[in-house]
Amino acid sequence: MEQRGLVERAARGDQDAFATLVRASIDRLDTAARLIVRDPELARDAVQDGLIRAWRDLRGLRDPDRFDAWLYRLTVNACFDQMRRRRRRPIEIEITDIGAGHEPDPAGALAERDAVERVLRTLDDRGRAIVVLHYYLGMPLTEVAATLGIPTGTAKSRLHRALGQMRAAGASDLATFVPRSADGRSPA
Repeated sequence: MEQRGLVERAARGDQDAFATLVRASIDRLDTAARLIVRDPELARDAVQDGLIRAWRDLRGLRDPDRFDAWLYRLTVNACFDQMRRRRRRPIEIEITDIGAGHEPDPAGALAERDAVERVLRTLDDRGRAIVVLHYYLGMPLTEVAATLGIPTGTAKSRLHRALGQMRAAGASDLATFVPRSADGRSPA
């Protein structure tokens, strides 16, 4: 069944339809939340909060075709809420691959995760969210802006500022640990 039909059924209270929608998005939501909050436990809490809000507020969704963007927005906002609640908690990051593919070199993967952690740690919450949504989830900037509820120009300037902060943090070659966007362009 197509997504629009599932969203409409879920809005009428069909739990199975909602479960199908969630199954299709859960891994990407979890990955995005882990990269934004940099803590696996907080990420799980944020995804859970986002999904609870989605189930509770689904009847108010005006455009069923925008379900994915709306769900990302709820999850990102839940991430921001989690970070506000636990601002001084020590941070750990666990990065998992969101795509099914070949197994990378373990030493290279460890170095890459360490580099990503160091660079993402230098960004503020809003900048980190934009980088994760745009480069790790491959969302176009217009969709990132819609997801975060900000104008496209603001998303572009925040992304530009975040990339500058990443460069200043010692990332000599961003292409080694910032994936290319969905259209294949590099961040620089």
